[in-house]
Amino acid sequence: MSTAQKKNRKIGNIKTVIYGRTAMILVGFLAQLTALAVGYLLLRSYSIGFYGVFLVVSAVAVVRIFNVGDNPDMKLSWMLPMALFPVFGAIFYMTIVTQPGTKVMYQKLKELAGCTAKYVVSDAGVWDRLRAESPHMGQLARYLYCYDNSPAYENTQVKYFPLGDEQFPAMLEELRKAEKYIFMEFFIVSEGRVWDTILDILREKAAQGVEVRFMYDGTCVLFNLPAYYSEILEEDGIRCKMFAPIKPIFSPHYNNRDHRKILVIDGKVAFTGGINLADEYINEKKRFGHWKDTGIMVKGDAVERFTFMFLEMWNESERCRDTYERFLRPADVSMPSDGYVIPYSVCPLGEERVGERVYLDIINTAHTYVHIMTPYLILDYQMMMALVYAAKRGVEVVIIMPHIPDKKYAFMLAKTYYEQLLEAGVRICEYEPGFVHAKVFVSDDVKAVVGTVNLDFRSLYHHFECGVILYKSSQVAVIEQDVQNTLQKCLKMSVADYGKLKLRDRVLARIMRLVAPLL
Repeated sequence: MSTAQKKNRKIGNIKTVIYGRTAMILVGFLAQLTALAVGYLLLRSYSIGFYGVFLVVSAVAVVRIFNVGDNPDMKLSWMLPMALFPVFGAIFYMTIVTQPGTKVMYQKLKELAGCTAKYVVSDAGVWDRLRAESPHMGQLARYLYCYDNSPAYENTQVKYFPLGDEQFPAMLEELRKAEKYIFMEFFIVSEGRVWDTILDILREKAAQGVEVRFMYDGTCVLFNLPAYYSEILEEDGIRCKMFAPIKPIFSPHYNNRDHRKILVIDGKVAFTGGINLADEYINEKKRFGHWKDTGIMVKGDAVERFTFMFLEMWNESERCRDTYERFLRPADVSMPSDGYVIPYSVCPLGEERVGERVYLDIINTAHTYVHIMTPYLILDYQMMMALVYAAKRGVEVVIIMPHIPDKKYAFMLAKTYYEQLLEAGVRICEYEPGFVHAKVFVSDDVKAVVGTVNLDFRSLYHHFECGVILYKSSQVAVIEQDVQNTLQKCLKMSVADYGKLKLRDRVLARIMRLVAPLL
């Protein structure tokens, strides 16, 4: 039995603890929503004054929806609950948009980004060379530097992993080399071979004096880990915290999850991609057939951006600021250049939808092809029109989806977009052996993106995310070859396939599409 397994015996029956807490949280949420609804009905019945206030709130909500600079699909989706549940829907909307916790968090993150900005200085020479080679890429690089604090880097090497099975050994190898610090930030952590093996290394490194920080998303307490799991890791010298712990108190803040996957070691190497810390990601455990996921390893100058991404998120809940100078990349880690690398982050709390803008830029500037791998396909009007127009102007647009879904409702919802895309000339292929969890764009043999951003509203509008843009890197060809290899295992979809769905499922999916932007 490994050290991790022995340690976890202290927890007792973990699943019982987790499911008991999950039930308590759900009961708490339902009780609060029921109390709110009952309170509203009583006040409306017995107090004309209160009802008048509610009507004013409804009017303010409608005016705000029409005037706020938000996604049109989201505006329309908000109008549905307001139409079905007059006044109550408006109160719910105002509760969401005026939530003070998210505003405080956003201001703190902006402040922290300002602290790291002075260390993340764009090399004018890199920018000039990039603009000279591609005006479009130069403009994208400028946008990301100005609005996301993410410069373009040279002196960087990357390695693409077409499966989690291949990334996992590389992560272990690099973790064992750690000498100064290990930063880890993941969405899902679940006990098993992956996490137990990594945890053994983290405990060993912490005992050796390596600074280890580990952050995971608070949704893990619903299904995977007990609420006090961070305390267990702290006992072994691992600094640990949950992002946005979920409690039996309803808050719209819970909608903004930390979906990023980041591993940084000594400022020398970083990993990101779709791969979480659970056994299904390396096909050690079968859940939805073969699990197709991808990741990327970065070495050289671009690693520093990942270091600061992690520290900005970590320090959002810290009272004392870090001394960032001690985490600057070592002077001796520069690598030979292999094209340009731009790591970027996605924050759902501001106005900039960086994740969507990166994808739209690739689609809109493609000349020959855009090939996409994504587990979900829930599109807003802007993304839909970009894909349709690209196909209609002769760009080969291919979208690889799962054939065995992890969420049936999301899969049914995705199929409602198939008909319009297919009729425009977009090719949609489903990975027959199982589930695709990869988030990959590759275009024209020169551009690629590997990261955590799905093609759905949750990733593009509600989650914290990250990714890496590659331009003229040798790994772009490797990524495109992986796409071609994956296509050999796919079923090509047609308009007729949507018609084969049960009428009940088609109707349900169409109804769900009305509220998809809010899910």
